[in-house]
Amino acid sequence: MADSPNNLPGTGPGKKKFELSMEMRLLIAFILMGAVLFLTPYIYKPTPPAAQPKQATPVQAAKPAAESKPTEIAKAAAPAPIPGQMAADKEENFTIESDLYRIQFSNRGAVVKSWILKQKKYSDSKGRLLELVNQTAPKSAGLPFSLEFKGQKPAVDVNQALYVTERSSDGLGIDFKFSDGRVMVRKSFRFTIGKYLSTVETEVTQSGGQIPHLLVWRGGFGDPMVEDPATVQHTLHFDVAANKLVVNEVKAAKDGPVSVSGRFSFAGLEDHYFAVVVLPGANAPSVEAVSYSDMALIPATGKEGPHPGMAVGGSGLNSFPLFVGPKDIDLLKKLDPKLVDLVDWGWFWFLAKPLFAALNWVNDKMTHNFGWAIILVTIAINMLLLPLRMASMKSMKKMAQIQPQIAAINAKYQGIGMRDPKKNEQNQEVMDLYKKNGVNPAGGCVPMLLQIPFFFAFYKVLTVTIELRNAPWLWVSDLSMPETLPIRILPIAMIVTQFIQQKMTPSTSPDPTQQKVMMFMPLMLGFFFYSVSSGLVLYWLMGNVIGIAQQMVFNRMTPTPAPAVIDVTPRKKGSRK
Repeated sequence: MADSPNNLPGTGPGKKKFELSMEMRLLIAFILMGAVLFLTPYIYKPTPPAAQPKQATPVQAAKPAAESKPTEIAKAAAPAPIPGQMAADKEENFTIESDLYRIQFSNRGAVVKSWILKQKKYSDSKGRLLELVNQTAPKSAGLPFSLEFKGQKPAVDVNQALYVTERSSDGLGIDFKFSDGRVMVRKSFRFTIGKYLSTVETEVTQSGGQIPHLLVWRGGFGDPMVEDPATVQHTLHFDVAANKLVVNEVKAAKDGPVSVSGRFSFAGLEDHYFAVVVLPGANAPSVEAVSYSDMALIPATGKEGPHPGMAVGGSGLNSFPLFVGPKDIDLLKKLDPKLVDLVDWGWFWFLAKPLFAALNWVNDKMTHNFGWAIILVTIAINMLLLPLRMASMKSMKKMAQIQPQIAAINAKYQGIGMRDPKKNEQNQEVMDLYKKNGVNPAGGCVPMLLQIPFFFAFYKVLTVTIELRNAPWLWVSDLSMPETLPIRILPIAMIVTQFIQQKMTPSTSPDPTQQKVMMFMPLMLGFFFYSVSSGLVLYWLMGNVIGIAQQMVFNRMTPTPAPAVIDVTPRKKGSRK
């Protein structure tokens, strides 16, 4: 029988099929997987990666760009710091305060933004603590203690730099330092409790060499409520060589800064009652002082006007005692006798000085009020001048008695011109009449002439002595200023008493027109006195009251006899009589 295809050897009936066990299958699978992993890299070569571009710096070349850290790249790109740099990160204000001052500094430029006197007796007319820095000064003028360079200038604007600041342990000193590695600036301020005297020191160097500079205070100084700063604020210096005080008005610098150099006892700015001056001393080397004129807003009026400014110094290292405060006579004497010259007593200083001493003594010892002190001192002055006033009254009474005779002489020469030779005859007859009756034609002017020097002395005392500033009396708030009432009482009272005194005084002229003119004089004086200081009006008013009382006593003691009737008919032409 033929064989079937299925009857292969080992597959026929009665034979088992060859099958791989599971273990063998797994083993073969692992072997095949290992063979694939091992042989694939040899059969299929991988494509080489693209070449990376060369980097600019060694650090970046050493690492792929993806692996470099941003902070490391920034550090590598930043320039290396210059040795010696010193500057603050931000602008800040610092306040130094003592029992007398409150001063605000800014570290931008190491300058003064505010300088306030804390004592209430120095308050302004609005009752506010007095600010000495003009807050309306233009930015171009700079703040006080900015630096000015006339020759070599530093490579950086040191007035805009941010200074590193350090306070002293007692809180009364402050140091400012700035450096860009080449330019170095240092400013130091030191203050003392109970004193208006401090010290300031500045130094500027560039590449190790000092740069000459000046300390600046511009845009005005003093009481901001003054309506016309140009009339009361000045630059000044005391010239040691000439031994005199030199005072410059603001108009001196209207065409540009004015500079002067020399040995100065002091130099700075002033108004009537306050001053800011450096005190180099009589033995110090030459100092430069520069005067400026700056247009700035006047706070009291809201209008623009000229304000003085000054810069002092001139060395690479400037170190000065600094006075900022009131022109108090006793205070100035203690600090430096030369500082007393800051008080300008005027032409009548020989009267103003003892007058102030008398007022001050009466105020301290008796009245404790300068208004009453003015009244008592005025009474004392009039008592001292009483003999001269009595002589004047007698002369005026005699003058009144001979007026009919003078009228007769004038009628006799009526119509004669001033160039006519007979005019001399008329004058001689009048003089003979005066001599015969013991009359001094100028005697009636003596009381007025005597009051004029005292008037100017009182004016100076009231306008330059800090003691009388803000001195009250009854309804008057400040004797150194006009009254603040809508209708000023003292000037009106002065006009009334002037009329009464004029009416009581014997007339020395028979001319009715001249008498009317004389009665108009009180109105003229009243117009003049209406805007002057209350203390000055009080002095004149008391003089009038005392004069009225003295005239009343004199008129009772010496009654005027009836004048003789004299024919005053003008002579006819051609008559010899």
